[in-house]
Amino acid sequence: MKTTSLNQKKETLVQLGNIFESLVKDGNWPGYSIGLNENEYNDFKSLLPTLKNHNGWFSYDMIIIALNAWANAFKMDNLSIWLNKYSIDNNSDAKKVAIICAGNIPMVGFHDIICGYISGHSLLIKLSSDDAVLIPAVIELMSKFDDNIINQISFVSTKLKDFNAVIATGSNNTSRYFNDYFSKYPNIIRKSRTSVAVLNGEENDEQLVELAKDVFTYYGLGCRNVTKLFLPVGYDLNKLFKAFFFMQDVINNNKYANNYDYHKAIFLLDKFEIIENGFLILKEDKEIFSPIGTLYYEFYNQTEEVNKILSHHENQIQCIVGLNGVPFGKAQEPFLWDYADNIDTLNFLNKL
Repeated sequence: MKTTSLNQKKETLVQLGNIFESLVKDGNWPGYSIGLNENEYNDFKSLLPTLKNHNGWFSYDMIIIALNAWANAFKMDNLSIWLNKYSIDNNSDAKKVAIICAGNIPMVGFHDIICGYISGHSLLIKLSSDDAVLIPAVIELMSKFDDNIINQISFVSTKLKDFNAVIATGSNNTSRYFNDYFSKYPNIIRKSRTSVAVLNGEENDEQLVELAKDVFTYYGLGCRNVTKLFLPVGYDLNKLFKAFFFMQDVINNNKYANNYDYHKAIFLLDKFEIIENGFLILKEDKEIFSPIGTLYYEFYNQTEEVNKILSHHENQIQCIVGLNGVPFGKAQEPFLWDYADNIDTLNFLNKL
């Protein structure tokens, strides 16, 4: 298989990031410096508002948030920081790697694909039906800068076969199937995770506004979305509602609204105590996975109590926001080296 140098691949990703950045800023074609002609640029731009027709969760606003996160990730400085700790060659001993993507948020499987692209392996990509349009369109953009990518990356809609390793992301149920089916191959199998936030009560209004982004971005569907709060005893919940109010438009998404109404009805029928404001339900609960439209919370006296709970749920938590954790508002803006489940995907691929 023909190979592309690592520097060329980095330049391809930088150029892709430039395109995303332009789309996020004002959307207008900035000229040939972007690497695309006006028709190519506008074809991709016109695709973005249509994605909601394929997946009702993929609103235009959420697509733009995803593109912005990737635009920031693909700055040359970030790519260099990420890749400098690896020894990556042209991989003359390239393997075939199957990548099974989830589809809960836009381009959620793209990091695995980028790791595979950088590693030089031949990739067989099986997309989720929930995100089967955007990723191929992005790969098509990349092919404008690296014509070898069409030889390296293939999309598969039928049963996967003839591969040497696999990366698969799914639910707890599908992970059992993945473990059975792919156990004889080198693999990374991911299951359901979520994220939590730990507050100490001294957060200012700006930090709480940022926390709202960790809760509501992608309507709370991502494994890096906060679904559980740990609050000091006596915490005033009204502070959360006040800070979160600017995110009220999430209720205008029919899928979100249906989830909100359904769970509110269930909680009321079961006579649970809840607090709600028309777009978010707050419920005191020991669990860490809360349904869409709901945010669980739990009070604590000492941080040692929280640390014990977090340790118990270690294999279910993707990231911890707040106290000694990810800064508020940054849960859905991971660096390229912030690997899902803390498994170094690129190192795994490098060692095949």
